[in-house]
Amino acid sequence: MPSPHDSLFAKLDALASEFDTLEKQLVDPDVVSDHQRVRELSIRRSAMEGLVTRYRACRALERQIADNEAMVNDKNDAELAELAAAELPTLRESYNQLVQSITEDLVTADDRAVGSVILEIRAGTGGAEAALWAGDLLAMYEKLAIRKGFTVGVLETSGGEQGGIRQAVCQVAGPGVWQTLGYEGGVHCVKRVPATETQGRVHTSTATVAVLPEPEKLQIDIPESDVKMDITTAQGPGGQNVNKVATAVKLVHIPTGIEVRMQESKSQQQNRVKAWQLLRARVYDLYQKQKHAERSAKRSAMIGSGERSERVRTYRWKESIVVDHRLEQSFPLNAILNGDMDELTNALIAKDREQRLATL
Repeated sequence: MPSPHDSLFAKLDALASEFDTLEKQLVDPDVVSDHQRVRELSIRRSAMEGLVTRYRACRALERQIADNEAMVNDKNDAELAELAAAELPTLRESYNQLVQSITEDLVTADDRAVGSVILEIRAGTGGAEAALWAGDLLAMYEKLAIRKGFTVGVLETSGGEQGGIRQAVCQVAGPGVWQTLGYEGGVHCVKRVPATETQGRVHTSTATVAVLPEPEKLQIDIPESDVKMDITTAQGPGGQNVNKVATAVKLVHIPTGIEVRMQESKSQQQNRVKAWQLLRARVYDLYQKQKHAERSAKRSAMIGSGERSERVRTYRWKESIVVDHRLEQSFPLNAILNGDMDELTNALIAKDREQRLATL
């Protein structure tokens, strides 16, 4: 007779097998010599270790329960059968609690395993104030990264005319980075008196945030034949050339039409590497969204969809609060702007986990 946990355990068997493969790769001399690869594999292994350890403990309890049940049914040793029967309720309770704990964590295991993301921030409606607001959001995420021990690398920036940024693209890396930043995608509104306002009126401005899980190269293969590359001189505001050497790299992914331009570095090679990095993330994100759309429409409407048209949060200066519209809860403004977002993030994770469990 099939167990109600067969489907769950099949997923966990695959996870345990992947964990064992990672263990072997991390002692492979060819892998050990590649520090970036070691870092990526170590992050994934670390994210899986607790879950796999508990799963194996669960399987051990399952065997112990079966052994005790066999002893209970063995009529040759009444004393041993009595002892085995007395242990069974405790063993079954421990087993059920472990299965419940594993199930809750399994739905976010892949999220924890993502070790690097591309964070994109763009000024929305609100003119010069929107650029200032986008700059404040970038500063907020940089403070969050410091708190969490993440590394931040700026891939692309464009400043606003009166300060702030029109857009910024960053790579953020570290254990748990996707769980921390994955719910930030969407429209972030601010209600405040801008520094550019002379009459003291409250304005509403917006910035959009997108967070793309950065795939390992093995996860997505983009043939060079699918990409058109142009090398040009870097462009400044108004389109004027800011240098006379052709260092800017423009990539167009022909099958999807996704376009990436990189000119941050004075080195053409560095711009090419960063452009490919960003292109992979954007193509991967598009493919993931297409797969996501093919699944249940029920989940696509849930938390963390990351659509840029979705208003996720409003920052209210007058009340000194931040309202997250998915949770319908408010949080202290100063704490959030200083990167102290654990309470907010944990609430989003808990809601997401609850909704994912409902679809298992």
